[in-house]
Amino acid sequence: MFDRILNMFTTVSNESHGSVLVVFLIGLFFGVLIQYSRVDKFEKIAGFAMLRDTVVPKMLFLAIGLASIGLYFMVETGYASYHPKPIILGGLIIGGAIFGISMAILGKCPGTGPVSIAEGRIDVLVGAIGGIFGGLVFTLYYDFFKKIMGESLGKTTLVSYFHGHENLVVLIFGIILIAVSIIIPLRQEFDEIDLSQLEEK
Repeated sequence: MFDRILNMFTTVSNESHGSVLVVFLIGLFFGVLIQYSRVDKFEKIAGFAMLRDTVVPKMLFLAIGLASIGLYFMVETGYASYHPKPIILGGLIIGGAIFGISMAILGKCPGTGPVSIAEGRIDVLVGAIGGIFGGLVFTLYYDFFKKIMGESLGKTTLVSYFHGHENLVVLIFGIILIAVSIIIPLRQEFDEIDLSQLEEK
């Protein structure tokens, strides 16, 4: 069991993600973007779940649209690589349910959670510690969970269904998502701090 944990660290250390400075700058930019958009606030995630705040879906559609186009063509030109995971329906259903319930309780996602912890949110820190232990349990008892998740249906991507038209499909897909992010009307939920700042202005 512990060999699996050690192999996990070995795999990560052998990955080539660029220099430490580049990774740090990307993380810095991401943190600034999260802070500026305030999507690390509980009201944003909860408002999204109740369809009363559209900042999160607007950002998601825009980010996925831009990343789809950018990443695909970076992979095509040899500047990036990606490794699709196999489709395991049991794991997707169970994992998606756990993820959704946890996200609704904490009002955070894995991207905004660390930002909230840095702001001093103890409840999110407790959730993060729970997530780490959950990952540890999953790693130690992976063989057991693998039986529950079911058989792998293989790896596939959207462009694999459009042989010969991959570039066009990626462009259309990305542009549609970007357009959706623009079309969605802006609605926002504010917490007490945000409201007080708005009143001062």
